[in-house]
Amino acid sequence: MACPPARRRHRLAQLLVSALAMALSVLGLTLLPTATASAAENLLLNPGFESGSTGNWTCTGGTGAQTATKHSGSFALTGAPAGQDYAQCSQKVTVQPNSKYTLTAWVQGPYVYLGATGTGGADPSTWSNSSSWNQLSTTFTSGASTTSVTVHLHGWYGQAAYFADDVVLAGPGSDPTPPTVPAAPTGLAAGTPTSSTVPLTWNSVSNATAYNVYRNGSKVDTVTTNSATASGLAASTTYTFQVTATNAAGESPKSGSVSATTKASGGGGGGSVPKHALTGYWQNFDNGAALQRIRDVQSQYDIIAVSFADATGQPGGISFTLDPTLSSRLGYSKADFIADIKAKQAAGKKVILSVGGQNGTVSVNDSTSAGNFANSAYAAVQEYGFDGIDIDLENGINATYMSQALHSLQTKVGSGFVLTMAPQTIDMQSTSAGYFQLALKTKDILTVVNTQFYNSGSMNGCDGKVYSQGTVDFLTALACIQLEGGLDPSQVGLGVPASTSAAGSGYVSPTVVNNALDCLAKGTGCGSFKPSRTYPALRGAMTWSTNWDQSNGNSFSNNVGPHVHGLP
Repeated sequence: MACPPARRRHRLAQLLVSALAMALSVLGLTLLPTATASAAENLLLNPGFESGSTGNWTCTGGTGAQTATKHSGSFALTGAPAGQDYAQCSQKVTVQPNSKYTLTAWVQGPYVYLGATGTGGADPSTWSNSSSWNQLSTTFTSGASTTSVTVHLHGWYGQAAYFADDVVLAGPGSDPTPPTVPAAPTGLAAGTPTSSTVPLTWNSVSNATAYNVYRNGSKVDTVTTNSATASGLAASTTYTFQVTATNAAGESPKSGSVSATTKASGGGGGGSVPKHALTGYWQNFDNGAALQRIRDVQSQYDIIAVSFADATGQPGGISFTLDPTLSSRLGYSKADFIADIKAKQAAGKKVILSVGGQNGTVSVNDSTSAGNFANSAYAAVQEYGFDGIDIDLENGINATYMSQALHSLQTKVGSGFVLTMAPQTIDMQSTSAGYFQLALKTKDILTVVNTQFYNSGSMNGCDGKVYSQGTVDFLTALACIQLEGGLDPSQVGLGVPASTSAAGSGYVSPTVVNNALDCLAKGTGCGSFKPSRTYPALRGAMTWSTNWDQSNGNSFSNNVGPHVHGLP
């Protein structure tokens, strides 16, 4: 933080230099040039968290300003790492190119890290592990075209809480001017409600960095755009909403209120998907499984997920191209593919485009990429006639922005939109996980989550016990986490491999799959785990893939398909 007396000394020095220069000019002499580059004592805002909050910093969960443990002043930062989150706070700072900077912070606790990214050179990082306050210090030189860097503090996975205070970035630049509190948003309006959601929009506020959404007086969401969807609402219920604008300086007054009444109960999305459905992934590539045209997909499959969309060069953008192998070996053209989709739809099937897979690299992590995803996915829907989309991303997911993208896509496609997901087992172990959060945030338009109950090893069930994959207990006890974690039973399916060749581990026979379905839907066929209640509306099952199913003599579809369709 800048010190006023030092500023006065700096100003006095400038005046003395100016006076000396004038005196020498009278004598016909010239004062030799000197280095006069301005240096800031601290380029960071709220460096000691004395605002009483993490304002000016962008922080993940488990962080906040507190007063119990501090180095100086009244407040200090605390961060509590949890799960895959190491409680990071960061701040983007304007710097000058080709300049040296010193970064320091007083820290306490196990494995506290201090560093900067985007420096244009070797990004600095330092850390300590101490039960008492100690000062971390590091330096860097900005690159030739570097105009900003991001300073960060964080703890480490599985470690106890850390503390940080008096963070300083010193070097060329001007002491920053704190922002002013934004004005209250105007123009709050509610769109058409569903039985569990209400879409909200409002006018942007010029200096806002985020908006808080209030429902019946309580804050329920924070977004970075001037729109949000209130979800998880009760059917046939009236709610009142307000919003506020926020930035590093604080939170605005609340906007005017708007009320909306949800529709009568009606469930999520899915159009005319059967009550109990079988989902199969169709491979748009050759990996040794039987090559198929869409017309060859076994008739037991109600939802056919075309795998996979391609990432484009545009952030969040996707496209789809039929694999040339299908053309060269099957004589399968784009026109044939589109005609086959229409024929399947005429037979009551849904054909959707799957995004992701093991090597999928589509990333939706801000409003721009969310818009790109929705627009490009809708272009594929229009081009090929897909009924919707499947999310099979296995390399991380941002629930907030992917939810935004999917709601936008659903609005474009309409009421018949089909949305499925195929998370890995570990992604659905906790309701706080990103994938689980995405399922809950899209519950109003979600058709089914078919978790991949394979390639995972042993996992915890909903009763806290560990179960080995490849068993009835593994399928039922892990599906129970979703069934009791907020998803409707109609939105839960069991994902398994179609053969031993289709996955590295976790294959179960069709008999085991059918027993697991019966255990969850009817309370029969269970192993050692038996759920406390039954879920007759359970959606069904999924397999990777229809191609491997064909290679295995259609064992999965011939045995599991009729069983799914015969559930109560």
